[in-house]
Amino acid sequence: MRLYGIRIFVEDFNTARRFYRETLGLPENWAMPEMKAVGFNAGSAELIIEETDPDGGDGNLIGRFAGVSLRVDDIDAVYRSLAEKGVRFRRPPEKQAWGGTLAHFDDPAGNTLTLLG
Repeated sequence: MRLYGIRIFVEDFNTARRFYRETLGLPENWAMPEMKAVGFNAGSAELIIEETDPDGGDGNLIGRFAGVSLRVDDIDAVYRSLAEKGVRFRRPPEKQAWGGTLAHFDDPAGNTLTLLG
């Protein structure tokens, strides 16, 4: 068994697709615009963005802590670059007691993801 993908739900497919592709720089593996879904290469697993209808009972899937950590080599440089592009961070990168460094940021739908350095 191995992890294939992690799904993140949004209310605006086109805005989210641009954010993950252009702002974060993740390459697209596949897209199904008619289903409003796209898969991005995020290393060993795909990050899958899907539009859902917040008025159709799926609103609780949007705008939450996603539990997704994106590992980067130089967290300070990536943090600065993304902040310059308008990415909203909760706070600057912080060294953790276990040795890593984390910085949480929000996508356009309000889903919170994490940079891991």
